Amino acid sequence: MEKLNHTAKTQVAEFILLGLTDSPNLKAPLFGIFLIIYLVTLMGNLGMVILTHLDSKLHTPMYFFLRHLSITDLGYSSVIGPKMMVNFVIQQNTISYTGCAVQLTFFEIFIITELFILSAMAYDRYVAICKPLLYVIIMSGKVRWALVLAPYLYSIFVSLFLTFKLFTLSFCGSNIISYFYCDCVPLITLLCSDTRELELIILIFSGCNLLSSLLIVLISYMFIFVAILRMNSKEGRSKAFSTCSSHLTVVVVFYGTLLFIYLQPKSSHAFDIDKMASVFYTLVIPMLNPLIYSLRNKEVKEAFKRTFTHGLKTST
Repeated sequence: MEKLNHTAKTQVAEFILLGLTDSPNLKAPLFGIFLIIYLVTLMGNLGMVILTHLDSKLHTPMYFFLRHLSITDLGYSSVIGPKMMVNFVIQQNTISYTGCAVQLTFFEIFIITELFILSAMAYDRYVAICKPLLYVIIMSGKVRWALVLAPYLYSIFVSLFLTFKLFTLSFCGSNIISYFYCDCVPLITLLCSDTRELELIILIFSGCNLLSSLLIVLISYMFIFVAILRMNSKEGRSKAFSTCSSHLTVVVVFYGTLLFIYLQPKSSHAFDIDKMASVFYTLVIPMLNPLIYSLRNKEVKEAFKRTFTHGLKTST
């Protein structure tokens, strides 16, 4: 019996990723579209990381968290994007057993971290607007690093735990993943072991991560909106709202997409619709986030001008 189980576990040496489409006519234009999306994501998020590091006026808690948001955006889009684009240029896109486990691990690390960094950014905006006189004291360097390192460490633990639980079960039969990357749900369908315990663990962690981080955001913004409504000055209300409008836009788009995917009744799930939603939050949102923060933020625009001007002067 032990020998049979060992054979079943090692039967799958690699997986085949079906990707987004099997239509030859769509592959070339889709490759072009996603290549542009990924290049914009790469330049936008790398640019945000470099800009917030180089410009001294952006050495504030808000931009500290923004830098790490850009790192996580760049992280999970890079884990998914390049491998997905291979699907459009070769006949059969395969990923090794180990490669699939690694992709799943890093994707979960970055996506879970992003959830709690968005929560930390909401808390930062709450302190800035509701407790402005204590802002520097409350959001000290140690607090900032704690609010960033805790999500990274927690996400590493959860990711390794879930990946270990999944990949120690038996894969047998089909090795075809009807998806464009290695994710828990499509991989579970390939298992021949009892998956009820694993499905429950994934449901608990996913629900807790999503809802707890969202609760922090909602509570923070509830206090923020109350504080803004109590302000006597129209200019003060406008300035306070503008400081959190970019973050609020990112939160609505990101959490809205995740809630759409994970909170639908199982019977109403359309796999193709879930694929499109997954493409949006894994590839499109990481491209949009730096654009939202740069286009809607005067400080970022001015910092870019200063850095660009300084670069030109240095080169001449």
